[in-house]
Amino acid sequence: MTSSPTPRHTDDLPIRDDMIRLGQALKLANLAEDGAHARSLVEEGRVSVNGEVETRRGRQLHPGDVVSTGDAAVRITAGG
Repeated sequence: MTSSPTPRHTDDLPIRDDMIRLGQALKLANLAEDGAHARSLVEEGRVSVNGEVETRRGRQLHPGDVVSTGDAAVRITAGG
């Protein structure tokens, strides 16, 4: 498996609660068009969390976690 490209820029993604699921974060950050697209990105190993490929769409993300796919990335922050 090849490693994904290094993201060019990391945006902040503020969340209301102390946790968000990976699939929800991908949609909220516009990294996925919808739930089906988020699922396929994750299942195909095209999403990384904190630099490691993540294959669980339901993974819990907390402030400080960085999600990337392709050349886009977001950092989960508190206060959405």
